[in-house]
Amino acid sequence: MLPGGHLLSVLIFFPAVGALALLMLRGDDHKFIRIIALIVALAEFLFSLLMIRAVPVGAAGYHLEEYLKWINQPPINYHLGADGISAFLVILTTFLTPISVLASWKSIEHRVKEFFVMLLMLEVGVVGVFLSLDLFLFFLFWEVMLIPMAFLIGIWGHERRVYAAVKFVLYTMAGSILMLVGIVWLYNATGTFDLPAIQVLLHSPASEGGLELPPTTEMLLFLAFFLAFAIKVPLFPLHTWLPDAHVEAPTAGSVMLAGVLLKMGTYGMIRFCLPLFPEASRRAAGWVAALAIIGIIYGALVAMVQPNLKKLVAYSSVSHLGFVVLGIFAFHNISMQGAVYQMLAHGISTGALFLLVGMLYDRRHTFEIGEYGGLATPMPKLSAFFLFVALSSLGLPMLNGFVGEYLVLLGTYQRHWQWASWAALGVILSACYLLWSYQRVFFGEITREKNRTLPDASAREKWILVTMAVVTLWMGIGSTFITARTAAAAQAVIDQVEPLRPYEAATPSGATPQAMLDSSKAAAKAISSERLGTR
Repeated sequence: MLPGGHLLSVLIFFPAVGALALLMLRGDDHKFIRIIALIVALAEFLFSLLMIRAVPVGAAGYHLEEYLKWINQPPINYHLGADGISAFLVILTTFLTPISVLASWKSIEHRVKEFFVMLLMLEVGVVGVFLSLDLFLFFLFWEVMLIPMAFLIGIWGHERRVYAAVKFVLYTMAGSILMLVGIVWLYNATGTFDLPAIQVLLHSPASEGGLELPPTTEMLLFLAFFLAFAIKVPLFPLHTWLPDAHVEAPTAGSVMLAGVLLKMGTYGMIRFCLPLFPEASRRAAGWVAALAIIGIIYGALVAMVQPNLKKLVAYSSVSHLGFVVLGIFAFHNISMQGAVYQMLAHGISTGALFLLVGMLYDRRHTFEIGEYGGLATPMPKLSAFFLFVALSSLGLPMLNGFVGEYLVLLGTYQRHWQWASWAALGVILSACYLLWSYQRVFFGEITREKNRTLPDASAREKWILVTMAVVTLWMGIGSTFITARTAAAAQAVIDQVEPLRPYEAATPSGATPQAMLDSSKAAAKAISSERLGTR
């Protein structure tokens, strides 16, 4: 066991303990089930905040590591670790889970116990994905996440829920099979599933016992991992499962899907594609950026013509996640930090949009924009929150959406100004489809008599929306709290892709960039050599 304590294990398995406790309860005791689920989710969030102190500002590498031997042959180990990138993604997951519990307080009336069990088990899979440093363990949690999400859509979804759930499973499994092939190939070549050890071997010359991949082999392995992650993002043209999954999923399912599950794809690109296959990443960067820019513009244009409000928000995710992929493959520290920040900001703002759309659905049981109109009169508070969240999603300065998109475009422009110029169209189009949809839903004359007596936000809904609004504003104003803790981790990834580039992130006083990089590599080699020697 490395000196990291057991915090990461607690974060992964505490929701599973909560789910087990729920299974012990009577199925008709709905109030008690909801309260227990909320307490477990809130406790998990508080535990996750402890990670902030464990990730020092300006420090690269993994922290809070846990390493235990699990299976001797093949050598599969229980290896966990967190850096600045994964820590905040875990916090995002644990933040959105209690929000999802509260959002489902009234809307889920059948199989209540099973619903909250699935929600907590989904959290187990997602947190495990972000903290795993063993390739087999990562794949295991990747598959664990798939099952509860499919049940959330297929059982508690809307009219075409089974179709959407099956489509979600088929797309994800197709990518997972390719990734499993890549993982097995790497194990056969290196003799280990340990991610830091594989990185050291792939970045060491053959004369020093390293593994030098032929260009064709490296590209095939890159594609095996990349396609799995691109489907999850989803990157154009692999995005067709997303609108169906969002429209048919319950509100909590959409919040978790948009908030954290899509980020598993972009996180995989940062954690695996770039460090393991740097040459292939550089060769594919132009094609990936082209697909990302097409996704940015295409997603915005399709969102603009959507008559279905929930599908509009779903296509906005295709557009916004395109910025994340573009920032990753620009190979610039500023754009990489922007990509990480956009992942977090998108989880908050788009999650809030799905919450608001779900609140409208609870009142009218329709997502069609034509069924609304003039809702600002009977629902002034809900309409005010909707406008605030829409402005954050379109990138208004002082709100969270602006920071990520600005950093992505700034960093990308310094490397490829053409890419940034095309991607900037997405910012303009997002303002068009979000403000136009807001106008059609909340302004104008009330054309449906049912809309005249719709209740405004309840006390529970106000708590949810105020919490999301406060986080949105804080992320827009206090962005340096996050970027200071992700800069070193972002630069460490870039240094593995382009090791000769100058250090662009802020460094602690008294430490030179090259000295930090050398010490980081030396520590990684020492740990990896120790593990390989004891295998």
